[in-house]
Parts: sequence; C-alpha cells; structure tokens
Amino acid sequence: MTTQSATQPKPYPRDRLAAQPIGYWTGAAYREVVGRIRKELATESLTQPHWWILNHVAAAPARWTRTELTAKLQRYDDQGIDFDEVFDDLVGRTWLTEDEPGAETLTLTEAGEAGLARARERTLRSHEQTHAGITEEEYVATLDVLRRVITNLGGDSDLPE
Repeated sequence: MTTQSATQPKPYPRDRLAAQPIGYWTGAAYREVVGRIRKELATESLTQPHWWILNHVAAAPARWTRTELTAKLQRYDDQGIDFDEVFDDLVGRTWLTEDEPGAETLTLTEAGEAGLARARERTLRSHEQTHAGITEEEYVATLDVLRRVITNLGGDSDLPE
C-alpha cells in the first residue's frame, strides 16, 4: 500500500468516493488510529485498558472501585480484556493503590502519575498527527456523520463520559 503525504490523500472523483463502503473505511481508520495509540502506549508497557483505567482514576481519585470501573470500561473492550489482570499489573507496578479496606477505591500513586504523564505525552503526539491538516469544522462534521451512522443502525452515539 502506498502512502500519500501526511495531510493529503490521493484525490479521487466524488462519485467514486461516494460509492465506497463505509464499513471498510471506518475499519481502516480504526486500525490506523488505535494501532498508533497502542504502539505509543506499548513503549510504557501499557495497553489501552491500562490507559483507560489510569485516566479515569486520575480524573476522580478514590472514586472508582475495580468493579465499578470495569463495568464502565467494558463498553470499550473489543479484545476480551481481563480487567483484573490490568488492575493487578498497575497495583504491582505501584502505579495504583486500593484504599479503604472493604471499599477498595483506586488512587494513582506518584509513580502512576508520572507514568500517566509520559503516556499522555506520547498519545498527544499521536493525536496531533491524526489531526494534521484537518480543521476543527471537518473533524466535528466527521464525528457527526459517524454518530448518525451509529444512530441509524440502532447503536449508542452518545459521547463517552
């Protein structure tokens, strides 16, 4: 597969583009975007579920238990993740602690905050590359179209919390 410049794909006539299968293109975009994110996270030996957990716990310290956070994050799981293994890994790294015996709420440690900061820096570069040459208006229009497709098919097009 040949690649064009980082900001300009090969042009095609409108009628050829209009005839393209959206399933193929959404899948191709997903593989590229998520693949890049996963590659960046892997440099910290993190997976996307690590990333999701760290971000949720950082946003609301001592708010989440394993059970509550697993229930919330399963919506995003497309790989059959064993969330307990991910929690155990983060606790084992001393990136997370489980506070208040019985409640077992999760809190980031200093090491966890530092690891999350490094991962955020890496994923920010990925985000910037993904958005290169795309205006905010184009990006929002794309999301609105994808959300309408999801709604048309009976899916949940609400923004993630």
